[in-house]
Amino acid sequence: MKKVWFITGSSRGLGRDLTAMVLAKGDLVAATARNTDALKDFVEKYPDQIFPLTLDVTDYDQVHLAVEAAVEHFGKIDVLVNNAGFGIIGAAEAFTDEQVRSQLETNLYAPIEITRAVLPFMRKQRSGRILQISSVGGRVGNAGLSMYQAAKFGLGGFTEALAKEVLDLGVYVTSVEPGGFRTDWAGESMSYAPHVEGYENTVGQRTDFFKSGNFVPMGDPKKAAKVMIDLVENPEPPMHLVLGSEAYGLLKQADAARNAEMEKWMEVSLSTDHYEAENFLATDLGKSFTKG
Repeated sequence: MKKVWFITGSSRGLGRDLTAMVLAKGDLVAATARNTDALKDFVEKYPDQIFPLTLDVTDYDQVHLAVEAAVEHFGKIDVLVNNAGFGIIGAAEAFTDEQVRSQLETNLYAPIEITRAVLPFMRKQRSGRILQISSVGGRVGNAGLSMYQAAKFGLGGFTEALAKEVLDLGVYVTSVEPGGFRTDWAGESMSYAPHVEGYENTVGQRTDFFKSGNFVPMGDPKKAAKVMIDLVENPEPPMHLVLGSEAYGLLKQADAARNAEMEKWMEVSLSTDHYEAENFLATDLGKSFTKG
């Protein structure tokens, strides 16, 4: 049976590759973009499969209208892909108020609102898949990406809690966490904060590297799209799916450092329990958390 996909940011990057592959597979797509003219080639090739929708994901009225229009047109939404987003580099103190707001509104608040708009339909049909396109930057922090990663860390937390919340409804939620992929994320889509003196060896190095054009990501977006199509067919999808050897390596290294730091400070951590409380690690619940 054909699935109905609702994909944000369908006109460029990973979203475009995913839209193309889903349509080629024979499924149906409610494809959203700020400018649907960029979807004309899809409309010409797959007129009965695609439903283009103009959408600014930060406009909540448009969000709800688009979701309702997609359901009215296709009858349901089986798969939601929150893909729309963009990156920004700079020192935390250097970002303008507008840059901070736009990062959080586009990369965090928008996918939350779109998810909330789609969930009532998935709840009623007792089925659905939600793919939140996050980043390894939602698990590992790096200098210069504080605002982008604040949004992605938040999206990861929302996804993890939501996955547990909707499981009994037959809805599965996955945070897809790519490393660098060969899209325009680090190119035309990237924006920058004003320069601030003192960050030359941290933020400055990353800024210079990205602006130089020498950053060549390892990930192939077409392969990522294929993985996501396969993912929605999997009966036991992961809560987090890391994509790319770069992301895998960074996360392994970060997890090891995080665990080492936690163990180093364990005595301080445990010293704050109330004297009447039983050590959590000795409780049945604590043992289940630490098993293995």
